[in-house]
Amino acid sequence: MPRHINIPIFIPHLGCPNACVFCNQRSISGHMNFDPSSVELEIDEALSTVGAEDDCEIAFFGGSFTGIGIELMTDLLERAQKYIDSGRVKSIRLSTRPDYIDKNILDILSKYSVKTVELGLQSMSDKVLTASGRGHDAACAERACRMVKEYGFDLIGQMMIGLPSSTESDEIETAKKIIAAGADGARVYPTVVFKDTELACMTYRGEYSPLTNEEAVMRTASVLDVFDRCGVPCIRVGLCASENLSDESLVVGGANHSSIGEMAMSELYFRRICRELDSMNIRGGELTVFVSCGSVSKAVGQKRKNKIKLCEKYGFRQVKVLEKNEIIGYNIILEYCRQKTFDNFF
Repeated sequence: MPRHINIPIFIPHLGCPNACVFCNQRSISGHMNFDPSSVELEIDEALSTVGAEDDCEIAFFGGSFTGIGIELMTDLLERAQKYIDSGRVKSIRLSTRPDYIDKNILDILSKYSVKTVELGLQSMSDKVLTASGRGHDAACAERACRMVKEYGFDLIGQMMIGLPSSTESDEIETAKKIIAAGADGARVYPTVVFKDTELACMTYRGEYSPLTNEEAVMRTASVLDVFDRCGVPCIRVGLCASENLSDESLVVGGANHSSIGEMAMSELYFRRICRELDSMNIRGGELTVFVSCGSVSKAVGQKRKNKIKLCEKYGFRQVKVLEKNEIIGYNIILEYCRQKTFDNFF
């Protein structure tokens, strides 16, 4: 079966003179001299590991791609376009800031096979954007989203959980505004406090309290619920693990658990199951939960956490979690049996 493969080209901190309080690009994607001539080598190496039938996309990540300067941006797009023209790659995706989107930039992107523009929105609250040192307001973010969609690109909205001055209500409202902007998908990043950032200094001064893993899970689950109910897929939760990110000496605090995404998804399943059970006023007996394909482990929870909590809360003798092909997203179907079943009776 064909796979969708992203070929990531990291452009560490190029194109972004801004100093957001949370950003330490050295910790996230490393700090190195970027050599445009190395792009082909990276792409060729990646293509050598994929099948001819796979759907490959070149993805420019790690910096504000549309802020690196027209000459360098065009050079990189030309290098990527050669692989599309040869049929080896299907499209290009890139990430950037909303204040580096304008008509001139979008006109240039339109000349190449750019399919997806990911905008690092982080929040749609002016209060939060100011406290985070983003350097633009929510109106700028909304305008950038609108322009990206008007030009026919797919839009991915990136947002953060637990920024300075942000509340769970702010984050839910941000998710709703990303949906209203017509986003085709989202990425959700619980805030991690890195060493040598202004956010670390704010933490040391007692001006900011980093999220615990549990707080991040709860608030992220609330946002995932909003996206899922509106049919907007969340393609990533949490920062991608890297050698630097896993170095605890670089992390001051925040949600730096390697499984934070799966934990949040598991919490969402638990909430939805409980919501359905409460509406049915069910207690005791045996419960079977049907979920989408590939989601059993998320619904069960780490170390069977959800199964254990459901049995304790509702008095179930047994909880089964099974896949059902027709289910999508975080939807569930429950089957309940009050009497004990005997699977091995015959």
